Amino acid sequence: MSATGSAPVVSHGVDTPAAPVLQKHVAPAPSNYKGFVAGVFSGIAKLSVGHPFDTIKVRLQTSDTTHFRGPLDCLLKTVRNEGVRGLYKGATPPLVGWMAMDSLMLGSLTVYRRLLRENLFTKYEKLPTVGHGIAGICAGWTVSFIAAPVEHVKARLQVQYAADKTKRLYSGPIDCAKKLLRGHGLPGLYHGLSATLLFRTFFFFWWGSYDVFSRWFSKHTDLSTPAVNFWAGGLSAQIFWITSYPSDVIKQRIMTDPLGEGRKFPRWRDAAKAVYREKGWRGYWRGFVPCFLRAFPANAMALVAFEGVMRFQGAGN
Repeated sequence: MSATGSAPVVSHGVDTPAAPVLQKHVAPAPSNYKGFVAGVFSGIAKLSVGHPFDTIKVRLQTSDTTHFRGPLDCLLKTVRNEGVRGLYKGATPPLVGWMAMDSLMLGSLTVYRRLLRENLFTKYEKLPTVGHGIAGICAGWTVSFIAAPVEHVKARLQVQYAADKTKRLYSGPIDCAKKLLRGHGLPGLYHGLSATLLFRTFFFFWWGSYDVFSRWFSKHTDLSTPAVNFWAGGLSAQIFWITSYPSDVIKQRIMTDPLGEGRKFPRWRDAAKAVYREKGWRGYWRGFVPCFLRAFPANAMALVAFEGVMRFQGAGN
């Protein structure tokens, strides 16, 4: 026996070269967690820049035309009556919620991209634009199950106009969630889930166009990678909102609709009809300006944060 305990090698007098060992290349296991980690930073960036715009958007979407004349009037009245803090009403649930939502959305997006590339678009060196769009839909549907209750609570807090806290129905996000659960159970908290799923189907246009813009800027400009992420992120978000905004208006109407006996919109189409009855087709675009203005900076910074953290972790999209 040898020192290592292995069997001795028997020689027959002829030195025969050892047969080459064929080693199959094994791809490194994908680090799926990296997208989820990077998504947290995307959520923080998005909230910091975007929440005041979102408050104005929701108030315009859910109020009648006599309350605010437009976005600037809404901004001035909110600051005058409630202070700058009024613009950040309902910010706590999306701070936690956007961190969780962007983590789940962007983390699952990276997983869906990989699965599609490995199983459906195997003939392509890189995932094609339509693949990015399909991954976006899947990620949107996945995150809807967190987004629906978070956005529901946020919307109800944002339409509390009283400056005096004692006159508000909900003292904060926890109180709002508790009252919804106590009065209407889990279905009450998840009120608007189907509208949320429909709204996030338009993620196809967001992530499909993000791929288009990213490729174009990388090929035709000398922009740095973070700059490409910034411009592609901002422009693709605006494409998304142009295509999805009417469905968001209807979603907000459903989420701010009284629950129980005072409910006005038992079905999605009831809310859609009500919007049209009040203002015609223009009603579906009420509050679009602050939303459109918010879309670029908030999502541009969010994508810069996400892609930057992904690169820091040694991963790409």
